[in-house]
Parts: sequence; C-alpha cells; structure tokens
Amino acid sequence: MFDGRTATTVLLIGLCVVGVGFAQSLDENWNDFLHYTKIGRFDLAKGYAQAVLQGEPDPVKLLELSQDNPQGYDILLRVHAAAPDAELADLTEQVLGLIERGRFIRRSSPKIIVEEIARLSTTPRGKLTATKRLKAAGEYAIPYMLAAMADPARRAELSNIIETLPQIGRPAIRPLAAALQTDNMAVKAEVVRALGKIGYPQSLAYLKYVVEKSDSAEIRGLAAQSIRQIDPAAAQISAAQLFFQLAENYYYHSESLAPAKDADAANVWFLNSAGRQLTWKGVDPSYFHELMAMRCCEWALKADERFGNAIGLWLAAFFKAEATGLSMPDYFGEAHAGALVYATTAGPEYLHQALARAVRDNNADVALGAVEALATTAGEKSLLYVLGPTQPLLQALSFNDRAVRYSAAIAMAAAGPVQRFPESRLVVTNLADAISQRNGSAGDTDRWNQELADSYALRAAEVMLKLAESRNAVVDLSLAQAALLGATEDERPEIRILAGGILAYLDSPAAQRAITAMALDAGNDLNVRIPAFDSLAVSAKLHASMLSEQMIDAIYALISSDATDPDLRGAAAAAFGALNLPSRKVKDLILDQAKS
Repeated sequence: MFDGRTATTVLLIGLCVVGVGFAQSLDENWNDFLHYTKIGRFDLAKGYAQAVLQGEPDPVKLLELSQDNPQGYDILLRVHAAAPDAELADLTEQVLGLIERGRFIRRSSPKIIVEEIARLSTTPRGKLTATKRLKAAGEYAIPYMLAAMADPARRAELSNIIETLPQIGRPAIRPLAAALQTDNMAVKAEVVRALGKIGYPQSLAYLKYVVEKSDSAEIRGLAAQSIRQIDPAAAQISAAQLFFQLAENYYYHSESLAPAKDADAANVWFLNSAGRQLTWKGVDPSYFHELMAMRCCEWALKADERFGNAIGLWLAAFFKAEATGLSMPDYFGEAHAGALVYATTAGPEYLHQALARAVRDNNADVALGAVEALATTAGEKSLLYVLGPTQPLLQALSFNDRAVRYSAAIAMAAAGPVQRFPESRLVVTNLADAISQRNGSAGDTDRWNQELADSYALRAAEVMLKLAESRNAVVDLSLAQAALLGATEDERPEIRILAGGILAYLDSPAAQRAITAMALDAGNDLNVRIPAFDSLAVSAKLHASMLSEQMIDAIYALISSDATDPDLRGAAAAAFGALNLPSRKVKDLILDQAKS
C-alpha cells in the first residue's frame, strides 16, 4: 500500500516527467511542444522543446512532423520572430534549424532524386509529383538529370527530362553553367536552351562565352537565341565584360546570387577532368560570394586575356575571402599561394584597381592587402598612380583604419619620393602616429593589438631612418619631432635607438639634447646608451654642438671615470670629439690622467 509520503513522491516524479517530456516519443514531445506554445504556457513548452532536442531526432522525421501540422509550424515561426520568451525563442530556433536540415537532407538525397527522374516518365500525376520534388531538390537534381540525358539507354525518358530541366529554375543555373563545358553536344544544346528558358541574367556571361568560343555553329546559334530570351541588349556586350559584371554582383553579395540557406555549405560547381560529370565542392557560405567572384574573373580572362579590370577585382575578392579567417577551399590545392603572393606579382596597375575599390567601399581588409603589396614592389611613380580622377594610395593615407593609413605611409616613405606632393605631410603624420601608438581604441578594427602596434612602430621608425639618412627633401621629418622626442623614452629599446638615429639628422637643439639625455641615462641598458652616443656623434658632425654646459660636463665625467664601461666610454669619447668643443676640456682630460 502507498502511504502519504510515497504518494507525494510518485506525484512529484509524474510532474517532472510531464515537465520535460521524459519517456515520450518524438511525435508526442513535438505535439506537446506545439500545444503549450499555442496556449501560451511557455514554461511547459520549453520543457518539451528541450525534450525534442535532447532526443537527437532525425531531421527528416522532424520535417515530416512539421509538414503534417503546417499551422503548428507557423506558430513556431511567429514565436521565433516575436520572441515573447527569450529562452523559448532560442529553443525554437534550434528546432527550426533541425527542420531546415531535414529539408536539405531530403531534397539532396541521390536516391530520391534518381527515383523522381524516373518517375517523370510514368503517369501524368507521377510526372507532376516528380517535377515538384525535383524543383525542391534544386541544384542537386542537375547532375543526375544530365547524366540521364546522356545515357543512350534512357532515350525514351529524354523528352520528359528536357521539359523538366528549365523548371528547376534559378537554383539550376550554377551547375548548368558548369555543364556548358561538356563535350556532349546534344546535352550541351539542351543546357543552353534550358538557361534561356530559366531567364535569369546570371546566365548571360556563360552563354555569350559560348557564342564567342564554341566551334559549333548550331550551339552558337542556340546560345545567341537564349541570350535574346533573357536580355537582347546583352548580345552587344562581350563575354569578358558580362563576366566582370557578374563578378561584381557576387563581390557585393547580390541577393539574387545567394546560395540556398538550408545547408551548412554553399556549392561551387565543376565539370570533372573527363568532362563528363558534374561535381560540386561545398564551401563555407561566409566566403562563397568572394570565391564565385574570383571564378567569374577567371572566366573573364579566359574570354579576353587583355581584360585587366578582372585582375584587380580578382585580387580584391581574394583579399576579401582571406579576411574571413577561414582556410581556403580544398579545390585550391595545397600549393595554392596566398593573396599577397598574387598581389605582389600582379603589379601596381591592378593593385591600384583593388585599392581604389577598397577605398570606395571602405573595406579595410582589401585596402590593407593592396597597400602592403604596393609597399613591397612599387616605386614612387607606381605609388602615385592616377586611376581616373583619383590617386588611390594617397587616398589611403586618410583611410579610417589606422593599419591602412600606416601601411600607406610606410609604402610612400619606403619609395623615397623625389617629387613633391601635397599629401607628404600626411605621410609624416602617419609615421609619427605609428611610432606613438601603443593600444587599440574605440572604432578600431579587431585586428589592432599590441603586437601589431609594435610592428608598425618598428616599420615606421626604420623607414623614417632611411629617409633621414638619404636626406630626403620631400618628406619633412621635422614635423615628427615631437613624436620622436617622446620615442626616446619609449619602453621598447629598439624604438628608442631608432628614434635617436632619426633625431640625429634634425637640425634642432631639442633633438640633439634628447639623444644626449638617452645616452647619459644610467637607467638605460648599454645596448641603448652606446647607439645613442653614436647618434650624438652623427648629430654633432652634421650640426655642431647644441648641448648645454651641464650635458657636456656629464659626458666629460663619463669619459674621465675609470668605472665607466670601456665600450660606453669609447662611444662617449667619439661623440665628445665630434662635438668639436674648445680645447680646454681636452686639455683637462689629458692632464687629469698625467703622472709626474
């Protein structure tokens, strides 16, 4: 018999079972999830949603349940959109994600697709059902449909497949475009016809390529006819230009070119090396558009190798793809070089195209890649390249990303300009800023960190020293004196040393005294003090002494002391001699060591 305590325990267990949907089937948990969501009992609905997810359901089974209850599915969509309860909205999103996964699995199943292609040639009702399901399969149906069309044993099915092919619609275009490379002329002809019937502009470039390159007069005629079906005006535009326009649409993520949203990957289509079978490579949707832009640029160059604009866009798209931080797709191959390698090889004209686009788009990743490539390879004339009404690199000096600004300034300075240009002050301002900056700040991109700050400071200081040593008359380093004076007290020893080296070339008492203070500071390491005395010697030779009497006495005391490190003593003595002081000090030094 149950006593009161036992009855209470059983009741509590029962309530827990109801609360989490424990020991119920997927159907029951799904229905209860919908029911309690519908009546607003979100506390209970969350328990059943968790039970659905914890049961790791078959996505296809979950899809079927949602299709059996379309009203319930609509309720979930509204709950997800309105989010009356944040936790429930999150759980609902996970359930909806599983349903979409089921939709993808079912529509991309080879077994189902093959069965539906065969069903096209059964009864009128069977054909109607098969057409509907093949349209749902979208791009995944195309390889199997084309394979059936090419199979001599399935000739009786050909007319039904040909009739259905264009009904797949826009999702069929990418695989059909790849299939245009087939050497099966009969299949190629039907692909051309289907693209015309589908009627979307993204087919135009591929069709015009056929018009320009095909050896078959019949195929060329069919392609021209399909172009007229889509847009008669395109007949007057070259394939290279059409591919470039398509590449730009991909580059700017045109919604009409977006991949299906119910899969984890987006497909890039190829015809295999044998030229007989369509294949696809799934890539991360994050850079699908950039990869497709690159492919379209490649086709533009195949159509016309002189179409240089495609090179600049290809480089921009590659930099943009790399900016996602993802590994490049495996179809690139292990030996495929990175974007910077191609960029440095491409030359200034195409880099300026990419940079001009990046400046217009305010895309820091592309701008930085282009500028870094220019810094590696370009001379002054190339850097000041005029593209239309603008000079892209000079525009980059005012870019809203500090890494781009600094790289542009370093590129200009490294070229050692000899012709004056109005933006030379910006070059110095950015170099000075690069030496001074230590941390990121509001508005910076995520890339800025201490390591990058140190790298830019070092690069800026090194290029400024080269300008100073070459006595460059275009870039006025005196404008950076305040930053350089501050750099002599920088916690980074290499920056202090370089700052002293640059200051040595400035005809300024403050510059020479800052070098001297760094050399005399006993708190500095010898690796800093000795180069500082070397810089003081350079400054003294160029500008004579501008030191105070106290500093001169301090250097003298250092030289005259037996306790001074020999290397430091030698560097101090060399600097002292370069100051070309009155002979009294030298006389004192000689007499102080004399023994009589």
